[in-house]
Amino acid sequence: MLVLEDGTVLKGKGFGAEKEVLGELVFNTSMTGYVEVLTDPSYKGQIVTMTYPLIGNYGVEERWYESDGIKVEGFVIKNLTGKELDDFLKEYDIPGIYYVDTRFITRKIRSKGVVKAFLKTSSEPIDDKEIKRYIELAKEHKDLSEIDLVPIVSTKKVVVHRAENEVARCVLIDCGVKKSIIRCLLERDCTVIQVPYNTPIEKVLKYNPDFVLVSNGPGDPVAVKETVKTVKSLIGKVPITGICLGHQIITLALGGETYKMKFGHRGGNQPVKDLNRDMVYITSQNHGYATRSGTLPKDITVWNINLNDNTVEGLISKDKNILCVQYHPEGGPGPHDAKGLFDEMIKLGLEKSL
Repeated sequence: MLVLEDGTVLKGKGFGAEKEVLGELVFNTSMTGYVEVLTDPSYKGQIVTMTYPLIGNYGVEERWYESDGIKVEGFVIKNLTGKELDDFLKEYDIPGIYYVDTRFITRKIRSKGVVKAFLKTSSEPIDDKEIKRYIELAKEHKDLSEIDLVPIVSTKKVVVHRAENEVARCVLIDCGVKKSIIRCLLERDCTVIQVPYNTPIEKVLKYNPDFVLVSNGPGDPVAVKETVKTVKSLIGKVPITGICLGHQIITLALGGETYKMKFGHRGGNQPVKDLNRDMVYITSQNHGYATRSGTLPKDITVWNINLNDNTVEGLISKDKNILCVQYHPEGGPGPHDAKGLFDEMIKLGLEKSL
């Protein structure tokens, strides 16, 4: 049973673990990549609905993992295909529900915005008399902005990913980084020094990086105060880049503002326009917060916008050597139109100018 805070009740068949979970209910429009979605740390705290109706049809392989395991709180799909996905959720103690109307869920979220939800799976019949309690549990669940999620998914120690023929060195501030981001840098002979989200400026600079990358991650950027403080101190001392939550953290460090979107961008089909090159990329995205246009200093240029709703998708500053984007250039899942951004990050680190 899936129960929304507004009293909506959806009944279906359970798979994965037998348990009760609470989370923010969101939807993802990707047609493939369910393993990458499930293991993306940015989904911590959320129950994810897939809009594509056939999920599980090509199995599960560890090489597709974006972290060390499943990070979503729960999984909602239309049709379950194959047994591997069921076993995968069981392995990580995550509940799922299928045979529900995912189109109805998606339309509700698009109309009302993201909602808090309660998901229960059980081998025994679920008592309808308990529905009122489930609704209250969903209502009383903390908003995502009130939950400190980054410390849960960030690395607890420094991890060095050494490139065979190092041409550049990046300190990656890990707020919940996807493995694909690290792979994209290593493929370009860039050594990655992955550090915890709360690493102070002195320790970051100790590694003598060519540039710093602030990673993606879950939740509200305003809650990641330690990272915002570090990035603010780094401005002007070393080139700074960012992806997704990292982009929002850089926005705050620059003195700009962020806000929670109605239902966010989650999927592999988001059109982004590069205003500098007059080009359009189809991008992979996963975020519920965005940069508030018009709140940034005059020397910060908006160079990417979303063509669906004109939200800010990228910032650049030649004076401060800053380059950051809201979308995911690594894909995982999704198109690789914007993968060249990693080359630009490395170039910025080596040349110290845009």
